[in-house]
Amino acid sequence: MNRRSFQCLLQASLIFGLGRAHNSKQTKVRSVSRDSVCVRIPSSFESNFLSCSHHSDSIIMEEDYPHIKARSEIYPRSTVKRFPVPDEKVRWEVAFQEYKPVYYTSKSVLDEPPWADKENIINGNAPGGKAPQWNKLDDSVNRCSHLGNYTIDPDTKVPRNPKGRTGISGRGCLGRWGPNHAADPIVTRWKVDSDNKPVTDKDGNKIAQFIAIQRSDNNELAIPGGMVDPNELITQTMKREFGEEALNSLEVSDSERKTIAESVDILFKNGVEVFRGYVDDPRNTDNSWMETVAMNFHDNDGAGVAQFKLTAGDDAISVQWMDMHSKISLYASHKEFLRKVAKHLNASW
Repeated sequence: MNRRSFQCLLQASLIFGLGRAHNSKQTKVRSVSRDSVCVRIPSSFESNFLSCSHHSDSIIMEEDYPHIKARSEIYPRSTVKRFPVPDEKVRWEVAFQEYKPVYYTSKSVLDEPPWADKENIINGNAPGGKAPQWNKLDDSVNRCSHLGNYTIDPDTKVPRNPKGRTGISGRGCLGRWGPNHAADPIVTRWKVDSDNKPVTDKDGNKIAQFIAIQRSDNNELAIPGGMVDPNELITQTMKREFGEEALNSLEVSDSERKTIAESVDILFKNGVEVFRGYVDDPRNTDNSWMETVAMNFHDNDGAGVAQFKLTAGDDAISVQWMDMHSKISLYASHKEFLRKVAKHLNASW
């Protein structure tokens, strides 16, 4: 069984869809409690991510604080230095006359791979005379934001980061102008001792463990996730990325692939959405930014995925089960996702 066949096997096992993107009538939610974070996804097949239709039970997790990692001094995978933006000058509505962001789009994006927009969209130019449909489903490209409608820069005619200034304009190493959608599966289990009994902290709370990868581009620990491809359901992305990055499904025997697919299918039938929205990612720019949907898939009895030997694959250089705790350092906003999972599981944090 080749890579494509295995992906098809995973995708064919979908039970439900996610992706409740939001249309122009969606109102931003700023008063959501930091602990009101979990939405259980029913097992029935729902609307997929390829729609901007609104669902009344959707939750937008928009934290009301300025992004930090999106203002890191040096842009990732480059030597480009951001224009300094102090906390009080992040929001667009605050005047910042001195602001002169550096324009940067990486060569890998300018080479126009299938996952990237055309560079000449800027300043209102459009390939073939077709202008992008901002805040809408644009053919197979979802240009909706989980935060609601974003604004278009009146001068460059491209989207503005809804969280404010970053010190860099252009797209950096992100493919899409505006939101770049990802999906992050957080697979967890209970930590057990040699007698297979749950391990607890000093307060008696059970310790949860999650599958972490070490990213090959920056060596940081992260949740195994990835970008949502055009015409792809979020659950497809989660299964694909989890299989490729965490279980190294591309480099195992046929029988092992089948076993992995069956276990992932069982685990991914029941998930809890813990986050949906903007990601404070160092790749973000004034015109391109990361958004994600993060879901928790918990192997409660440790009889499924928790038993598999973890081997890194795809863009990960290592993978392991790690304890969840408040001192952990993770890529982008991933630590905040774990905090929400710990709250949901009533686990130690």
